[in-house]
Amino acid sequence: MKKLGLLPKLLLGIIIGILVGLSGISFLTRILLTFSSLFGNFLGFMIPLIIIGFVAPGIAELGNKAGKMLGMTVAFAYISTISAGILAFFSASLILPKLIKETSEVGGNIIEIGPYVNIQIPALMGVMTALATAFLLGLGMASINSKSIYSFMKEFQNIIEKVIKFLIIPLLPIHIAGIFSKMAYTGEVASTLSVFGRVIMVAIIVHVIYLAILYLIAGTISAKNPFMALKTMLPAYFTAIGTQSSAATIPVTVKSTIENDVSEEVAEFVVPLCATIHLAGSTITLTTCALAVMIMNGMAFTFPQMLVFIMMLGVTMVAAPGVPGGAIMAALGLLGTHLGFNEAHLGIMMALYIAQDSFGTACNVTGDGAIALAINSLVKKTKDKVEVFSK
Repeated sequence: MKKLGLLPKLLLGIIIGILVGLSGISFLTRILLTFSSLFGNFLGFMIPLIIIGFVAPGIAELGNKAGKMLGMTVAFAYISTISAGILAFFSASLILPKLIKETSEVGGNIIEIGPYVNIQIPALMGVMTALATAFLLGLGMASINSKSIYSFMKEFQNIIEKVIKFLIIPLLPIHIAGIFSKMAYTGEVASTLSVFGRVIMVAIIVHVIYLAILYLIAGTISAKNPFMALKTMLPAYFTAIGTQSSAATIPVTVKSTIENDVSEEVAEFVVPLCATIHLAGSTITLTTCALAVMIMNGMAFTFPQMLVFIMMLGVTMVAAPGVPGGAIMAALGLLGTHLGFNEAHLGIMMALYIAQDSFGTACNVTGDGAIALAINSLVKKTKDKVEVFSK
């Protein structure tokens, strides 16, 4: 089992959960539901800590850096992430209603089966309180250049990353098994599974469209053939599919970016920075999957509502951990508080997201190369202007 990747484990969990639910053996289903209930409560407890652990050090690190290149990179990355989410919203809201029929609400009905025990683990604070605290700490550390608090926050971040990597991620397939056993037991699983493939396909298509648009813009700025530039980044794209981590793919992304005639100085600065702040692919997936879950369950949504969600995603996913599923872990709080997702909805979101996590990560890192291409051209033009003025 240790040799299996997260996606095979997740699929195995779904299959086992469905078989247990369809068996009609209530005590087996209730055992899985008991674990799922405990895990869900623990996850709710962890969400504010995840936000503080990732966002606060990320903001502090940005604040400790200086220079025009930093400002341009952050602006490009954030605008790209938000634009990707907006494209995903309009694409998904146009396509998904034709592919998905409204079903009975997943996990929202009164059912005849439940966990043996339901132990509540209250969170230390709300999601918005955690986000405000993270901003306060991050900006404060950057302002006073606090090395001691920053060191503490980095160690706290390491603790949270280990909890995610060695506890939450390994146990996630069992949690998903519990959710699917419940749906199978109550007869809701068929309609849910029929949606999975369609949603994932829509998300991947939007990834490709967005990368084409992003490279057309970067190619226009840099006067470089966008399709040749995109082709050069393919090694990074396919490496990310295997690693499922933007951070782990940095060496290949930097190498491919330099092959696009980007200077080493720009590539070695922009790519590692964008690995933590540019999550266009993840935003596309989260937006698409969220809309799919809402459409399935007849939940109303509006563009202003989703725009706020997308804009906040661009902040909460800053410095998402370099482990598979890191972005969805950072986004769980927003899904619950802003979109009103319950525990079952969050479980479906995690399953949908992780099923295509590798493609979202590949879109992220390939987009990093486009941003580096644009930044390199702007920096070069600025230097040329300075040299001409000095002469």
